[in-house]
Amino acid sequence: MAVAGESMAPTFNAGDWLLVMWGGSFRRGQAVIIEREDQPGVFLIKRVVGPIDEKFWVEGDNKNESTDSRHWGAISEDEIVASIVLRFKKAGSRRKSPKKD
Repeated sequence: MAVAGESMAPTFNAGDWLLVMWGGSFRRGQAVIIEREDQPGVFLIKRVVGPIDEKFWVEGDNKNESTDSRHWGAISEDEIVASIVLRFKKAGSRRKSPKKD
């Protein structure tokens, strides 16, 4: 799955690729893939903040660029469809090497 947008930057950046595990379990603090009931086929990356009355509060890491539970409210567990297993960084996005004395 390819990352588009900046809602999870700097954790996940546009152009990164994610290996995901569909279904399964998740925990608080974990980045997950959600599919909103009112937007079938649109997959979003968010972080599970915690449960609220049998629903889940999710937010993007980049608060200024994210549409999330702060806009929609808590989501149902059924809307959390996958867990992120591994990230492949966008080509050319290397970290700078530490300076050597």
